[in-house]
Parts: sequence; C-alpha cells; structure tokens
Amino acid sequence: MKIKKVLVSQPKPTSEKSPYYDIAEKYGVKIDFRPFIKVESLPAKEFRQQKVSILDHTAVVFTSRHAIDHFFSLCAELRVTIPETMKYFCTSETIALYIQKYVQYRKRKVFFGATGKFADLIPVMLKHNTEKYFIPMSDVHNDEVKNLLDKNKLQHTEAVMYRTVSNDFTPEEKFDYDMLIFFSPAGIQSLMKKFPGFEQKDIAIGSFGPTTAKAVKDAGLRLDLEAPTVAAPSMPAALDQFIREHNK
Repeated sequence: MKIKKVLVSQPKPTSEKSPYYDIAEKYGVKIDFRPFIKVESLPAKEFRQQKVSILDHTAVVFTSRHAIDHFFSLCAELRVTIPETMKYFCTSETIALYIQKYVQYRKRKVFFGATGKFADLIPVMLKHNTEKYFIPMSDVHNDEVKNLLDKNKLQHTEAVMYRTVSNDFTPEEKFDYDMLIFFSPAGIQSLMKKFPGFEQKDIAIGSFGPTTAKAVKDAGLRLDLEAPTVAAPSMPAALDQFIREHNK
C-alpha cells in the first residue's frame, strides 16, 4: 500500500506554513483538501417557521465561528438590525475575537468562558442573570445547552440557524485517492451517501477522534490510521508517520 494521493476532508489551509504542505514535499505526495460536508444558513422562510424574534433578546450566545457567520448573515437576510446594546457571550476567547468581523469589539458587551466548554460559560452568564439569551444552533444538536440554562434558571431561546449538508462531488472531480482522512462522523455518512457502492479495497482510511473512528467501523470500513495518539497528537503528525512507514 503505497500512498501517492491523499484526500483530507477539511478546507484548504489558509497558511502556506501548514504541516500538510511539508508532508507533501517531504514524501512527494499529492494532498487535496476537499470537505465532504459544508455548513449553510437556514433559508429565512424556514427560520421564520420557528416563530422566534431575535430582537426580543438582549444577549446572544455563540458556541462556534459557524454560529457567528450564520447568525449575522441570516439577520441581514431577515433585515433584522441588531441594536448597539446587544451583548455577546462566547464559549472561548477565539470565538469572541471573531465577532470583530461583524461588530465593534467592546469588553463591556463581549464575554467569554475560560475553557471552550459551555458549562464554563455559565458562571459568566449568571453574573448577567437578567439578560434574555438567544442561542443560534445547528440542526444537529443535543439538549446539553438547554438543560444547563434551565438548571441555572436563565431566560433563553434556542433556534436553528444553520445546518450541515453533504458537499457533493461533481462528475468532473476524479476520485482516485490512495488515502482518505476524516474528522467527523458526518464526513463518513457523506462518503457512503455519495458513493453507495463504495468498496475500500486498497484505499487507506484515517480518522481523527474517537467518534469518527467509531463511524468508520460502523460503516463496515477498515480503519488504517487513528489519531490522536501519544506519539502523534495531531493528524499531520500521524499522517507523517503512516506515509513514512508505508512508502519505504
């Protein structure tokens, strides 16, 4: 099993210093970046069916950059003007800083948790327990956020604003890879949907994270590379080791 062409199911890195480029150069391997899934905003018509008024709220809670992008794009489509007084609560500082893409960043109105976990944002929200919180959600979510807010008696409304859909391959796109790398169960589902008769044969499959690894096995596929490990804490590190071993 010699690896010459790899598909990484993620968007192309924005930096030229990505370790994937180093691997490609080091081993003379071609690496393509092509997500199997994409996130898109809910159409305004579908959002309205949830009968939620964004302007009835005084604060918005963001759990990802996707949530920020789709909240503001959907507000623009709905012609909803967000007031200057709106406060923003984010699960991490990285997400909080991303808000600058849409609104002026002021410490008095942007707050964030310390660890990126939603539970660790609750103490910050409790200091502002009179706010009416609006939470933009994906179509795929559990009740963890709702249950935590209910438990802490915070006023809140969740609404679906974006969803994950399959990013289909066009007939012109060649699917001639020696290795496929996945980062989410949705990517595996998209592969099986796009290629219903998919036969793995000599194609190596790598996965990142335990839920993705489980999805590979549940789909009846052979998992050849699993990350992270102690020796390879990142996918590029794991891929480097794998290619070095198989391309001797």
